[in-house]
Amino acid sequence: MASLNKVMLIGNVGNDPEMRYTPGGNPVTSFSVATNRRYTDSNGETKEETEWFRVIAWRKLAESCNQFVTKGKRVYVEGRLRTRNWEGQDGQKRVSVEVVANRVLFLDRRATVSVPEEGEIEPGDLPFNQPEGEKM
Repeated sequence: MASLNKVMLIGNVGNDPEMRYTPGGNPVTSFSVATNRRYTDSNGETKEETEWFRVIAWRKLAESCNQFVTKGKRVYVEGRLRTRNWEGQDGQKRVSVEVVANRVLFLDRRATVSVPEEGEIEPGDLPFNQPEGEKM
């Protein structure tokens, strides 16, 4: 039987992205996204919950995110969940759940980044400019 691991988020970027390279030379960018949920509790008070997600993007998507994502911007992220186990500096075992992005859309209407010079980047290289039905 088939299985599915897919997550979709719309939220605000919590920090400027950090890009690094694997030993094999592949770019990887990480940043956080906050989502908010408003609800009314049993006393009639309006409450708000914020959930934070760590987002990881690879290769061309990593480069685009590093260039265009900035703290406070609104984004749509689509990808899969990945659980990572690691040991902290204090020797304690840690577990981290991350969103491995395969699509990031920049939702703010006004871009505050400069437009690349002609020839620097091709429209098809941008994840938010893919023709309908084309996958990265």
